[in-house]
Amino acid sequence: MWRIYFHRDSKRGITGTYDWLMDEVKELGEALKTDDKKALEDEFADVIAWLASLANVVNVDLEKAAINKYDNKCPKCGHSPCQCTL
Repeated sequence: MWRIYFHRDSKRGITGTYDWLMDEVKELGEALKTDDKKALEDEFADVIAWLASLANVVNVDLEKAAINKYDNKCPKCGHSPCQCTL
């Protein structure tokens, strides 16, 4: 995502990139109401892409952050699978 979009997204800035992410999350919400597997796949991919772009704009290594927090276990209870109560 960095190579493809960072130049453009950094010009858009944090707020603009965040707004695009939120638009994609809304589109995912709409796709979840359908039985259209292709639309779901496309919207999940768009949400991931915009989340990664936003992380790049704010200089966060998204992969590293996810691994550090979750590291094959629930960050709250420390188990895998999670044993937290709902």
